[in-house]
Amino acid sequence: MKEDLIDLPFFLANGFYKKTCKKCGKIFWTLNSEQEYCGDQPCVEYQFINNPISSKFGSVSSVRKAFIEFFEEKDHTLIKRYPVIARWRDDVYLVGASIYDFQPWVTEGIVDPPANPLVISQPSIRLTDIDNVGRTGRHLTGFEMMAHHAFNVRGKKVYWANRTVELAFELFTEIYGIPPEELSFKFDWWSGGGNAGEDYEVLVRGLEVATLVFMHYKTVNGELVEMENKIVDTGYGLERIYWLLNGSSTIYDAVFEHVITWIAKRAGVKPLPEYLVKSLAPKMGKLDYKKQEITLKIKRMIAAEHGLSIEDIDRILSPYESIYVISDHSRSIMWIIGDGIVPSNVGAGYLARMLIRRAIRHIMRLKLDLNLADIVDKQIDTWRGDFPEYLELRDEILDVVSHEERKYAEALRHGKRVLRNLITRIKAEGRDTISEREMITLYESHGVTPDIVAEEASKEGLKLGITTDFYSKLVSKQHKEVRQALEN
Repeated sequence: MKEDLIDLPFFLANGFYKKTCKKCGKIFWTLNSEQEYCGDQPCVEYQFINNPISSKFGSVSSVRKAFIEFFEEKDHTLIKRYPVIARWRDDVYLVGASIYDFQPWVTEGIVDPPANPLVISQPSIRLTDIDNVGRTGRHLTGFEMMAHHAFNVRGKKVYWANRTVELAFELFTEIYGIPPEELSFKFDWWSGGGNAGEDYEVLVRGLEVATLVFMHYKTVNGELVEMENKIVDTGYGLERIYWLLNGSSTIYDAVFEHVITWIAKRAGVKPLPEYLVKSLAPKMGKLDYKKQEITLKIKRMIAAEHGLSIEDIDRILSPYESIYVISDHSRSIMWIIGDGIVPSNVGAGYLARMLIRRAIRHIMRLKLDLNLADIVDKQIDTWRGDFPEYLELRDEILDVVSHEERKYAEALRHGKRVLRNLITRIKAEGRDTISEREMITLYESHGVTPDIVAEEASKEGLKLGITTDFYSKLVSKQHKEVRQALEN
């Protein structure tokens, strides 16, 4: 099954142009002879905001249904989604992509795949960019990865790169109605879950909507080793595709429209000013709160355009950032608790508790007359057609969330006293900063979040040792601990 992964026959036979992006230098294929940039962020801005591609798909469910039916017609067998807790693996806590369902046993050829080729829509949880959620317009903690997989193992040949790209092109153009000349295929590299391979990122109007990975490497002691097996590992972002087709200003407004409207009404929050949405939305793909300089540059530019300060921009955006976080986190909590994760201070339970407490803090910031359990209940109803299993577990899910809310309220009362004592001690020692280590201890032991620490610290003229990527660092710490446990 040897194929030239760059000069694929599909591209050569169908009039594609091979280009090199003028900004990032990556190779990409396009039918547009005039195109100079790969179409990815941050090389271009979004061109689909308020510029929807199709009105044919009125819901997330309809996008998923069309995907599954397309691949079933192409002789792929639909398999049931896996839980979001990766109980069959000891190297990760949560399922972060559909391929996680099959690593390592199927990808190594030890166990037969449940079908070959197959199609699946897998709820996935990724927390590495949690600090960006609600703020960039595109980041989610929970999403569905639609995928088709083919396992070329033990001499069985199903299909490889050329057929994979051909299927993707047909899906996007014939099923989703994307003009062929608007599709770009950017050649790159992907790794995850112990495997790696070359890939094509599928890009439309500045948005990555799919990744087509040709997995034929595994990681052994930190080194890449080529495998005999060749695995087609694709990932189509369900929410991203719906957002692209829908043209909403953010992915949250597309996916969680009814929940957002409900929360905003209960919180008494007015819609964002149209002038700000119009200026900010196309540039949101370039925002990354882990890279403060870029984010500040964009905000400065928008502020100057409208005679505002950055503080004005942040004040206007803040209520909706909280609404977006709550909408995203509450659905992820539905998946996580519904699939059997019990909040705790270790492992997957630690990550579940982090999501719950972060959502509660944003509820408190909005002064909402709702509990988190009320909002998770709303999500269970909203997604009842897609995930009916959670209707049967409704009482159990809400009991767990309510219990966590009570525990957090108790922890916070005590934690605020601990924080005040810490501030007194820091000042007595002549220091001017609450360290990163102290902030992590305040959070992990007492539930005191960075926004609470910042509020109290500012009153006393103290600085914080960490700000923008606090939660991402906690997630990385958990991942590091599981890797260290495996090595020992």
